[in-house]
Amino acid sequence: MSQSSTPTKPSLISKRDFWPFLLLTMLFALWGVAHNMTDTLLAAFKRIMSMTDFQTSWIQLAFYGSYFCLALPAALFIRKYTYKSGILLGLGMFAVGALLFYPASILMSYGFFLFALYVLAGGLSVLETAANPYILVIGPQETATQRLNLAQSFNPIGSILGVYLSKVFILSKLNTAEASDRTSMDPAALKAIQSEELAGVMGTYVGVALFLVVVWFVIRAVRMPVASETVEKDGVISGFRRLLKNRNYTLGVMAQFFYVGAQIGVWSFTIRYVMVELNMNESEASDYYLLSLILFAVSRFVFTALMKYVKPSLLLAVSALAAALFSIMVIYSNGMVGVISLVMVSVCMSLMFPTIYGLSAVGLGNDTKLGGSGLIMAILGGAIITAIQGQVSDSTGSIGMSYWVPVVCFIVVMGFGLNNYYSRRKLAPAPPMVTQ
Repeated sequence: MSQSSTPTKPSLISKRDFWPFLLLTMLFALWGVAHNMTDTLLAAFKRIMSMTDFQTSWIQLAFYGSYFCLALPAALFIRKYTYKSGILLGLGMFAVGALLFYPASILMSYGFFLFALYVLAGGLSVLETAANPYILVIGPQETATQRLNLAQSFNPIGSILGVYLSKVFILSKLNTAEASDRTSMDPAALKAIQSEELAGVMGTYVGVALFLVVVWFVIRAVRMPVASETVEKDGVISGFRRLLKNRNYTLGVMAQFFYVGAQIGVWSFTIRYVMVELNMNESEASDYYLLSLILFAVSRFVFTALMKYVKPSLLLAVSALAAALFSIMVIYSNGMVGVISLVMVSVCMSLMFPTIYGLSAVGLGNDTKLGGSGLIMAILGGAIITAIQGQVSDSTGSIGMSYWVPVVCFIVVMGFGLNNYYSRRKLAPAPPMVTQ
């Protein structure tokens, strides 16, 4: 009698695609650097140019507004060409935007800095629109969400590096003069101080740009697998109509909008919160931001491992509930208890972005590229919700009370997780991968 065959568990990634997968994970780390360097700019520009929390939130509006504007054009570009072409375009724009920090610092123009960030973030939008769905289709559908979580686990490693670079080369260079002191300064003396502070900002971003140029040439030289999607026979409008009828996908886009808003709001005002609660300056307070990101990185690997045993949707719902509860503790606690609660919010957030993305985009078949653009456009939440949180902080006079905004966002994410957990949906076949 022949032995009965048992079904083999799908692999995370094939040996053939291991090296391309490794290069892709490096890209996740690179945009982590950019994201979290940008978060620290809110604290930096608040001091350099004596701004309110709402005014500094325009940094996030420029950054994540660009994500919204460029995601769909990026999807159409990738649809016409390849994922690799989108990655090269995104890296190029990323580098150009970082280089624009040089003329912005010379002119000492906040508006020019916002423009540079807009270009830089546009590159990241193209990069993420290409890389996230690429990770999903580069291996078996059954392990797509876990694979994306693994790739995204390298994102907070880049985030940690971004905060470290900001701490050493930007925040530590800030003059200790407060806004009230700067108002009474001689204009020439104030300009000299600001010029020195902005030079630290510029040098850091230009250094990153030079490294990106090297990475661009490496990616250009490597052979990458291509997804054989039959998009030429199907119009973009038809694709969007299918996506809009997909309830799980539309709920996922909404959940991503609120999650990114919560994440960026939590991190953008972490340094400010620690400064208030522990009476520290920006450089000292950034240590707690760095700790948040380290725990964020570690817990993402932990959550990725847990997905072998627990459904990703259930993990998402539970972590969102925990994040909401810790955020409430941030609001009503003082001192170190509030700061520790804020750090724990980052632990809970670690699995959310890739899990929402994976649960929403897996099974979209030939609509994966278009679907990915919608999920990247949802990153606009980082601009809108951060601005709302900044306005709440200014109007209440309490940075702590502003964390009611993330509480609401986490409740929306929890709802998506529960809906996905209890629903059953039919997945479209994934497009095959061929050697380029």
